[in-house]
Amino acid sequence: MAKKTFSFSEAVSEIDRLINEIENGKLDIDKMSDQVKRVSGLIKECQKKLRATEDEINNLFKEGV
Repeated sequence: MAKKTFSFSEAVSEIDRLINEIENGKLDIDKMSDQVKRVSGLIKECQKKLRATEDEINNLFKEGV
């Protein structure tokens, strides 16, 4: 099975949606725990994507674009 390409904008949209559900108390406690874990994982993936992008940009500048 092919791994889905990580989309930063889709992850941010999902994070926003999940946080909204959590803040509005729309979830029972068991589901809330799962959603908080999901948000945490998405944030970590977004951080990795941002770091990788920063590294790519820095390398381009070092090479003189």
